Amino acid sequence: MSREHLQAASDQLTAIAADLDDETLAERLSGIAEQVGTFASQERGPDHGRLARIENALHEVKAKVDDDQKKAIEQAHEEIKAFRSTVSGI
Repeated sequence: MSREHLQAASDQLTAIAADLDDETLAERLSGIAEQVGTFASQERGPDHGRLARIENALHEVKAKVDDDQKKAIEQAHEEIKAFRSTVSGI
């Protein structure tokens, strides 16, 4: 499985979090970015359930940010979806 998608998503989310004015949202997005980055470096990646929870968290954050930040989060989400398409099961 290609881990580059997860690392790209993690990097994008980290950059977005650094630009957020809302400290709570920034911390939440940083936490998501850290999780995704950890999955990128682990031998065994996340399963569909874990990826779905991450995607749901991104939807929640995306609903609370401005349009430019939404677009950036969507790009990171596309990277996660690209990785998820390589995960067996479901």
